[in-house]
Amino acid sequence: MPIKFIKNRNLWILETDNMAYCFAKNNDGHLKNTYFGAKLIFENDYPGTENYIERDYWLWDEEISVRGEANFVEHNLKISFEDGTRDLVLSYIKHKITENKLFLILKDHFYDLEVIVTYKIIEEYDLIERKHTIINNSTKTVKIEDAKSGTIYIPNKDNAKLTYLTGMWIHEFQKRKELINEGRKVLESRLGKTSSFLNPFFAVDYNASQTAGEVYFGLIKWSGNWKVEIQKQLYERIAISMGINDWDFNMILNPKESFETPEIVFGFSDHGFDKMTNNLHKYARNYVLPTKKSRTAKKVLYNSWEATLFDVNEKNQKELANIAAEIGVELFVIDDGWFGERNSDKRGLGDWFVNKNKFPNGLKPLIDHVNNLGMDFGIWVEPEMVNPNSKLYSEHPNWVINFPNRPRTEKRNQLMLNLANKAVKEYIIDFMDDLLNNNNIKYVKWDMNRYVFESGWPEKNGDKQKEIWYYYTKNFYEIINYLRNKHENVIFENCSSGGGRVDLGIMKYFDEIWTSDNTSPYDRQFIQEGFAMVYPVSTMRSWVTDWEGKNTYPLDFRFKVAMSGTLGIGANLMEYNKEELKVSKNNVEFYKKIRETVQFGDYYLLNSVYENNYQAIQYTKNKNIVVFIYINPKALNNFKTYHIKLRDLEDTAKYTINETGEVYSGKALMRSGLNIYSEIKIDAAIRKKDIFKAEIITIRKDEF
Repeated sequence: MPIKFIKNRNLWILETDNMAYCFAKNNDGHLKNTYFGAKLIFENDYPGTENYIERDYWLWDEEISVRGEANFVEHNLKISFEDGTRDLVLSYIKHKITENKLFLILKDHFYDLEVIVTYKIIEEYDLIERKHTIINNSTKTVKIEDAKSGTIYIPNKDNAKLTYLTGMWIHEFQKRKELINEGRKVLESRLGKTSSFLNPFFAVDYNASQTAGEVYFGLIKWSGNWKVEIQKQLYERIAISMGINDWDFNMILNPKESFETPEIVFGFSDHGFDKMTNNLHKYARNYVLPTKKSRTAKKVLYNSWEATLFDVNEKNQKELANIAAEIGVELFVIDDGWFGERNSDKRGLGDWFVNKNKFPNGLKPLIDHVNNLGMDFGIWVEPEMVNPNSKLYSEHPNWVINFPNRPRTEKRNQLMLNLANKAVKEYIIDFMDDLLNNNNIKYVKWDMNRYVFESGWPEKNGDKQKEIWYYYTKNFYEIINYLRNKHENVIFENCSSGGGRVDLGIMKYFDEIWTSDNTSPYDRQFIQEGFAMVYPVSTMRSWVTDWEGKNTYPLDFRFKVAMSGTLGIGANLMEYNKEELKVSKNNVEFYKKIRETVQFGDYYLLNSVYENNYQAIQYTKNKNIVVFIYINPKALNNFKTYHIKLRDLEDTAKYTINETGEVYSGKALMRSGLNIYSEIKIDAAIRKKDIFKAEIITIRKDEF
């Protein structure tokens, strides 16, 4: 059993294949976390509270940290009662163990408040899911001021380093690492969604590498406001609290009502960052992403935005579709400008009816044309937004998030509809349902191009207004869930000015992610490296475009960078000459041969773009290996030798490089590696310093 309760020690032991997590009940009834780390051999190897009697005064490691107990750790729960009491006293009542779940039931007896802590073990990926359910069994209202989903405690070492993902629009998923010092480090979003600035992920290591060392990590499965707080004191273990952000948060529980926090996911790797990454990828594909689509390779996509912008019409879309089909595209997506009076970003958003001037006979003639060319049809929408200059806004001005008698701040000439409002939720479901019912649409690009500023919900009074942050996200999930269930054959792409809403919560409902509006192949190496450290490559949509001009980067280089994710094309194909179309067609054809390995293979970062200014990535699936190598100008030194050392091969197996026919043992490829100058033949990057060079090496495995 992965979960055990040792009665004579009042100790709970949660074990995965390689990890263990323990907590125990001490003499005063408090639950103390006692261990988190590598799986040990015997039950007696794990410490309980009896191991800490001498220093019990210093043991603040509360398994459920609440406001009102003697501890300095960030609280998981802050509760206020009607009589003004802001102190919570929880006592252990009982627990229940199923095959892979533990339910802890605690209670504040005086106020008849119950808390259920749920743990779910993901054994094969060394992960634990956790959440809290707060139940008001009393006859009076209860105010929840903070409802995080848990705190983990990890060893306090002087060399403990925090890794996280930061950035901004067009520079998302930038990897950062820093020493953890005494005090509190806060990662958070207060913008109504996960945001480009910080991602709800963290990792802590002690000089770990990609292949060796201990790494502790966690994520929040929530697409609204979130918070991670890392706290270090001189003597205690480092405490890391995760969950909904308590900033401007409030939840009123009436008698007999309950509130469930989002799940957090945390884990441990004793083989460095490679193992963390691959466990998270497999977990997302097998436990989080929509099951019916998560194991199906993503199609090569063409999006017409950069070709036509808002000047979209039936004629030019058909012309683009013809060329896209010729180079092997499988999915044609029309972007913004097909609806309402949408000739710029200043009007029409919210009026989701086909523009008859652009499509006199509706979308069907274009969709039929695309389908007859052998491609699926996709469409862009931004349901959560509205232009003040629109029919929808003129009819329902109070459907937007606002404070009465205050300015309504526009961003990108738009306001945000209040999805917490039931009428807005039903409107979005109805128009999206109608769009998908009446058109053969197989792909929806769902965009969201701004953040929340004025967080008012005029229909609610007092503290109930603060619930907007929670119910906006909850209703957003319910909208997508309804549409997914109703239209099972439709692929949904999550876009938010690029990667502005990426988390495990969103991945429960969306099949893939538009990673960034930045399609520069150089910048994308940084963006995609950060994204793929945490989230599966099968969700990472990457485009080839002429965003910075045709001559900035070679077309082949642009393709090969995009091919390390799920390949898309966004350039104006009507301006491509025969040679450019040939390069495009050849790369699309090649990508189709390797995409199963790229999208679903184990991911190994052989060399980070942050080091030496070149990047090497390995994907392995069954007997197939694909290695991407990107050389940037002035990356290499003429007087040094560079070898790409592969990972996780069998020493005594033989591996054939398909491009050259050369055969090596697995041990040679891992120990000696491939020479960049000879076997990989990137010496042109040395002779000409201003060249961007990329190579893709495919390898097959055979037994000796």
